[in-house]
Amino acid sequence: MPPEQATRRASTSLRTAAVWSAVADLVDRRRAELGRPLRVLDLGGGTGGLAVPLAELGHDVLVVDPSPDALAALRRRTGDSDVAARVRAVQGDADSLAEVTEPASVDLVCCHGVLEVVDDPDATLAAVHTALAPGGALSLLVAGRLAVVLAKVVAGDIPAATAVLTSTDGRWGAADPLPRRFDTDTVLALLRRRSFTADRVHGVRLFSDLVPATVVDNAADRAALLALEEAASSHPNYALLGQLGAGLHVLASRV
Repeated sequence: MPPEQATRRASTSLRTAAVWSAVADLVDRRRAELGRPLRVLDLGGGTGGLAVPLAELGHDVLVVDPSPDALAALRRRTGDSDVAARVRAVQGDADSLAEVTEPASVDLVCCHGVLEVVDDPDATLAAVHTALAPGGALSLLVAGRLAVVLAKVVAGDIPAATAVLTSTDGRWGAADPLPRRFDTDTVLALLRRRSFTADRVHGVRLFSDLVPATVVDNAADRAALLALEEAASSHPNYALLGQLGAGLHVLASRV
């Protein structure tokens, strides 16, 4: 994908629009405060779905990911583009951050879809905290528990829904491919333990994962669904609706 299309896709995709909107607003504010482009660490950034749009906005992005295949795709994606000089790819994970980043050297860490799969979420957040400069920002996206409860009920799998709701890790059983899911309170407790202050919490993909693909098979239908998601985010009962998001997105600050 040409890099100039990456920002456009991030802002219109059903899976990424709400997250991208929040992150883009954050980096605009931070850039104005700092008076320079941000130094961004995208932990688990894979093929650059977030890194490339951020680089397109002029920021410098380090992508750290354990998958050599994903990083190879990222390098191909940026190789002949205007953002190649602003995106660096390194194979690694949270345990190796100290080897590729100086302490307190990063303005923003994006950690999307990582805490669900790491061995120790608390240790990962500790490494992120070390990499961030004081006052630096964290964009954290994790899988939400209640969305899966609802999806399993709709599918008629009541035992699985019950397991997700009542298990300590938010899984429906041994066959569940995801090691854990989160509730808002669990995420906020993790962040407080590692000296982060949550500035914004919102659920994403409240409805889009429940809508059949045939219902949103054109641009107008996708735009209407995105508008519904945005309207729900400002609804008086959003605190309740947000818990039903397939993803829970938190913007936090390093104390």
